[in-house]
Formats: sequence, structure tokens, C-alpha cells
Amino acid sequence: MLSVIIATLDSERALVPTLAALVPGATTGLIREVVIADAGSRDETEAVADIAGCNFLTVEGPLGRRLKFAADAARSPWLLFLRPGTVLDAPWIAEARSFTEKKLPAARAAVFRRAAPGQSGLREALTLLVAALSATPHPQQGLLIAKDFYQAIGGHSAHAREPETDLLRRIGRRRMAKLSTPAFVAPSHHT
Repeated sequence: MLSVIIATLDSERALVPTLAALVPGATTGLIREVVIADAGSRDETEAVADIAGCNFLTVEGPLGRRLKFAADAARSPWLLFLRPGTVLDAPWIAEARSFTEKKLPAARAAVFRRAAPGQSGLREALTLLVAALSATPHPQQGLLIAKDFYQAIGGHSAHAREPETDLLRRIGRRRMAKLSTPAFVAPSHHT
């Protein structure tokens, strides 16, 4: 089982597609909880989280502090960090379950494949090539990590300018698997 952690700030619209994509994971029993680490939203982020049954925590301070606080509060042995607006494609459940159930996985962390919704074959191939050449995965790919490993490497830093990228660098490519399920950022619906 895993705990999903999402840091928010005025993220009501971006949060909806992310949570919707998680529903099948909750119904299959893979997701134990969704923890929202909010920085004091003034929109309806808390209402969206409440309707979805999430644990809503208001945490002051920088992003790294909020993410680490939520990870410490999480009750599962595996953590899945997602950004608001990141949507995992349907096969993510089976792939995440398979990854987390390995007896002694060589990699204790994984990211999803970076993609954009509705990409043409050529555009998706170019996205894959760029991602393959990139030294560090992007935080929008999500991060699936064993909680004990997360704690052993110090978790997110409250002092890093980009705490998600900093954590991905500290994990390193050798200790991180790349899952084949695509993760994409849902289109914004600004008014």
C-alpha cells in the first residue's frame, strides 16, 4: 500500500484531474491515503480535497518543509509524490503494485514516463528521447519511493531552492527505475 502526497497552494482546478486519476488505485486497495500538504490556499482546494476524502494538512513554510511534513505523517511503507495537475495513465496501478511488491528491488524509487496528453507518435517519440537524454527526471513525472529509503536520504530539504529536483538528484539515476506508464500534466482551464 502507498500514501500519495500532493503539495498545494491555490490548486483547486489542477487538483481535480490528479485526484480523479487516483480513484482506481484507491478502489483496488493500492492507495491507503492521499495527504494534501497545503500552504494556505484561498481558493476551494480544501473543499476539493475534502470531497475526495483526502487528509488535508495546512503546513506553513517552504515546499520542501511541507512535503517532508506530509511524508512523516504518511502511514504507508511507500510514498507517491505528485504535483497538482499531474495525471497518471491507467496502467499505473499494475506497474506501481509490481514495483512495490518486489522483494528486494535494486531501485528503491521510481518515476513515471514523461508525456503530454494527446501527443502524436512523433511528438511522443521526441518527448521520450529528450527524457532519455535528461540527466535528472522532472518532478512532474511523480516519484514513487520507499518511505524508509526516503527517510534514510533525508527526504525533501526545507532549504533547497527546488526541493523536488534536489531530492531526485540525491536519489541518483542508479537507484531510480523509470516506469513505462506515462504521466502528463493536465491542460489548465483558466477563466
